[in-house]
Amino acid sequence: MTALSTSIQSVLTIVLLIVVGYVLRRQGRFDDQFGKTISDLLMKIALPASIFISVLQRLTLDKLVSLSSGLVYGFGAVILGYLIAFLLVWLLKVRPGRRGTFINMFVNANTIFIGLPLNLALFGDKAVPYFLMYYVVNTVSTWTVGAFIMAWDDPTQKKSEKSSTGFNWKKLLPAPLVGFLVALVFLLLKIPFIHVGWLSFAVNALDYVGSLVTPLSLIYIGIILADAGLKAIRFDRDTIVALIGRFVIAPALIAGLILLGMHAGFNVPGLEAQTLIIQAAAPGLAVLPILATEAHADVEYATNVVTTSTVLFVVVVPILMMLVQGLA
Repeated sequence: MTALSTSIQSVLTIVLLIVVGYVLRRQGRFDDQFGKTISDLLMKIALPASIFISVLQRLTLDKLVSLSSGLVYGFGAVILGYLIAFLLVWLLKVRPGRRGTFINMFVNANTIFIGLPLNLALFGDKAVPYFLMYYVVNTVSTWTVGAFIMAWDDPTQKKSEKSSTGFNWKKLLPAPLVGFLVALVFLLLKIPFIHVGWLSFAVNALDYVGSLVTPLSLIYIGIILADAGLKAIRFDRDTIVALIGRFVIAPALIAGLILLGMHAGFNVPGLEAQTLIIQAAAPGLAVLPILATEAHADVEYATNVVTTSTVLFVVVVPILMMLVQGLA
């Protein structure tokens, strides 16, 4: 089986699970609270458990140090992404209420509900350590600069009020990131949690709970698409440019930094390069409509770009996989 057919098969598996959530929600088999229940279960229990056990099973202290390059490339691409997005906001005169969403689409990806299951489907468990590096970069960026920009773009606020607008520092440490940080403490202190025989029941329980992440994440996306409505999809100038930023500019930035690093003699494993580039091209943040609502911004625009990017990623991923095969 060729690399292209493998990636297409992986994407079709993902799409099938998304369709399950979409159809069942449209049929009314999932009530209005079910999506929120899944989201809470994933964010507060399943993801922290999955990330905690993945780190301890797949990382060592030495390997963690060797993976630090992922943080460097990730944060470098994020900084460049913000600069380009701000420049385009100014050049295109994006109106207040859309600017925060527009900028976030360029920089911050849906690494949780789509990025992780996509990564597992395309590359398997062996790529999880590389995913975790990008996850840290994306989470820090989202809940610091990204959330601040969404609040700053509130069109109902006066300029004097915007200077005092902040963000919720508690969101800088969501439960999945806490799971990662706790696992790092175990690594640094060399606590042999997964190698203690009498604790195998706890390890197995975390494995079972963590295995919920992929199927439930994809079903959740289907529910979100059903609620948003596919008929609401539209392509205006701001949407098209934001999608170009998400699917072209963001992965191109991190790919360029990786190639520059390799040219300078800093070798990057092919699987790491592929993981970082694919993650950079994941759809827009599922929470953008929520953040837009809190900031009295253009919620319809935020919902539209999240929905369109979620639908279009099915086409983008096989194309991107063909382009990154040479990095293997």
